[in-house]
Amino acid sequence: MTYRSLYWLTVLLPPFIIGGFEFVRHDFLLDYLSMEAGNVYITILTLLLSFLFATWMFRKIERMNAKLVEEQARRAVYEERERLARELHDGIAQSLFFLNVKLKQGQLEDARVAVSAIDNHVRQAIFNLRSLPEEGSSLTQRVEKWLSQWSALSGVDVTQEVQLVDGIFSPAEEVQLFGVIQEAFANIRKHANARHTWLKLVGTEPGNWQLVIEDDGIGIPSVDGEAKKYGLAMMAERARQLGAAIVIRQRAEGGTHIQLTAGNGGIGR
Repeated sequence: MTYRSLYWLTVLLPPFIIGGFEFVRHDFLLDYLSMEAGNVYITILTLLLSFLFATWMFRKIERMNAKLVEEQARRAVYEERERLARELHDGIAQSLFFLNVKLKQGQLEDARVAVSAIDNHVRQAIFNLRSLPEEGSSLTQRVEKWLSQWSALSGVDVTQEVQLVDGIFSPAEEVQLFGVIQEAFANIRKHANARHTWLKLVGTEPGNWQLVIEDDGIGIPSVDGEAKKYGLAMMAERARQLGAAIVIRQRAEGGTHIQLTAGNGGIGR
């Protein structure tokens, strides 16, 4: 049943039922029911009908909303898979072109590097696809599991702190936030030459959270000129869709600092 049908049912059903009862009472039941008794019965009938109708209608709305949320989550996952597919295609296409050029030039060492790059692209894509939202697991569990696997795959230590209130993100927002984490750590693995990374994700309510990712690597030579290379433009776009401010800068101790902040950053008021 559509929302329009529910609207008209809500508008028309109570007047017809109550009006019909009043019509029958005045035309056929006045000899059997006094006005006082009729008023009591119509009050009880109105209360009963309102309760039954409201219970049925809100259950219907809850089921419809649950279906919409499920469809939204599926669409978000589908869009994330599409992004990963494009990323995999672009990365392999570039590496294959480079490999073809180096083979024609007889530069076998450079060709070996290109083959290694293709292997890394494939491994990372498969790793990311396996890490998309799973039914029955929370965002905290998925982040902790993904970081543990990433550390084992890359050999880079990870210190993590995740403190989130349940239900703080919608399914679509979880996909976007998880995409930022994946992009940041993929860049660390490929470019930073880091030995240690840190992740802190805290949130107290919807629209009030903070994500901080740091590494002790070589840092970003030029944020403006190298935005595409390091995937910063993609992270900035995801931050915009999440309604968060993003800051990317060099760490004083060396390495890179990435920070996404929504609201007051998850700090209690």
